[in-house]
Amino acid sequence: MDPNLLFWKSQGQSLLSRLHIWFNLLDPTSLLSSDAEIKNAHRLLGSGQKLNEKDGRAQTLSLSSVHADSGTVLPLIFRPPALMPISAPLVVASLLPHSSVKPALFWQLLLHSYSAGFNYANRNSSSEESNNRSLKQLLLIAGTVSYATCAGALPQIFINRLGVRSAPIQTLFRSILPVPLSAVLAFFNVYIVRSGESETGIQVFDTNGTPVGLSKAAGNKAVRETALSRAALFGTTAAVPNLLVLLLQRTRLFERSALLAAPVRHISVALVLGMMIPVSFSLFPQLGTIKKDNVEEELRAAADGGQLYYHRGL
Repeated sequence: MDPNLLFWKSQGQSLLSRLHIWFNLLDPTSLLSSDAEIKNAHRLLGSGQKLNEKDGRAQTLSLSSVHADSGTVLPLIFRPPALMPISAPLVVASLLPHSSVKPALFWQLLLHSYSAGFNYANRNSSSEESNNRSLKQLLLIAGTVSYATCAGALPQIFINRLGVRSAPIQTLFRSILPVPLSAVLAFFNVYIVRSGESETGIQVFDTNGTPVGLSKAAGNKAVRETALSRAALFGTTAAVPNLLVLLLQRTRLFERSALLAAPVRHISVALVLGMMIPVSFSLFPQLGTIKKDNVEEELRAAADGGQLYYHRGL
């Protein structure tokens, strides 16, 4: 079992402990480290030596920058600490009340393209024999991005095509509909991009960390948990700022200065996204467990403690 997974097994089984760990791991300054530093950090974490305070930096680098299945360094823009600085402007722009369909499609395309890349880079790759992307996987990613882009721009398409001028109807399309739509599309993006894990299975481990085989049931559980966490992330990010602006628009200050709504919306989207990223990452353990009765029959004999472990991905 990879050193990163061994760490999550010993330290990340409670929600509060995972939340504390992710707040530390999402430090964007770790993006400045070189690949050589990251590899040395991963090697140190796997050496079995007792880490002191000075080695805390190495632990952070390994957990935030190294893929737990392949042991390779993640691409810079798809590392967890990069999610906030890259996705924040994309999410803010995608939730703007655009005047036409083209800018809505453009920002939706950028957002879902980045999301698909992040989901793919942080998948469980334990069943893959090589790092070469198959034609099927490339088509899945392209189809996912295309569909999510068009679906994400639907509110703006409806407003333009139907010539909506009514304020309540515009509020429905601009403030209410994007909330469930954001959550559903985030779930869809993860579920389709990582669908191969459900089809081929992912590696499961016994209580000693020894690989015992591939499980489709564990793969399906890992993908579903990650998809739910991403839906919570983007759904909440869309809901809270819209609700806040709708409430503030009833105050005297906002009635006098309607232009305040835009900066408040943008700032609140970025703040909620920043707070929700560690929360969504912490909703489910990185090293998940699956009960003996829920795995394939040929793997049940290896479940000494009544359960097996699997890497959930991110």
